[in-house]
Amino acid sequence: MIEVKKLVKRFGLKTVLRGVDFKVQPGEFVALLGPNGAGKTTFLRILASLSRPSMGIVDIAGYSLPKQAAAVRARLGVVSHLPLVYDDLTAEENLTFYGRMYGIENASARITEVLEMVGLEARRRDLVRTFSRGMQQRLAIGRAVLHDPDVVLFDEPYTGLDQDASSMLDDVLQTVAGQGRTVVMTSHDLARAENLATRFDILSRGVIAASSTREGLGNGNLLTFYKQALAG
Repeated sequence: MIEVKKLVKRFGLKTVLRGVDFKVQPGEFVALLGPNGAGKTTFLRILASLSRPSMGIVDIAGYSLPKQAAAVRARLGVVSHLPLVYDDLTAEENLTFYGRMYGIENASARITEVLEMVGLEARRRDLVRTFSRGMQQRLAIGRAVLHDPDVVLFDEPYTGLDQDASSMLDDVLQTVAGQGRTVVMTSHDLARAENLATRFDILSRGVIAASSTREGLGNGNLLTFYKQALAG
């Protein structure tokens, strides 16, 4: 579903990504981990077609970036720590707006389905400005999956959430992944990543320093694997 080869990204004289190789199979949930400044957000922005690679190959769902960016975007959902929803619209109006952008047929039924999935059906006609941070993030996930994308990218989706909101977001993420979508999520929360993901890739010094499936961790835990990857 995702294949990246020898990806390089430079900003002026600074090289952030130094030849990243990254492959994700359909239905995998990959947690992309690493220290601050490792290039995780830059990498996700390239996958989301929001930034161009300096060198390398990026294929998503059979389409190449940046040449086929429009086709890739139609198959992607993106969620960051900023919800990217409109405060002065209701939840329903937000999804109606995005539904029109994507040309979704039977949009009303799909909007109801998505609002139920993210637990906001009872608040569908309330202005987003009245929502808590966690509710806004759940609506952002609804926006991202509204057009039934093959791949969903989550860039630090738990930023700014309290424990209750984070727990609710766990449930929504598990639902999204459980529907067979391919998921890539950056996070600094190793415990949460360990509970959610099926694979863990460590980005360090501009490359994937280590990768393991959940089963591959064996008797160890993700924290130990993470520390060993960074020390290597």
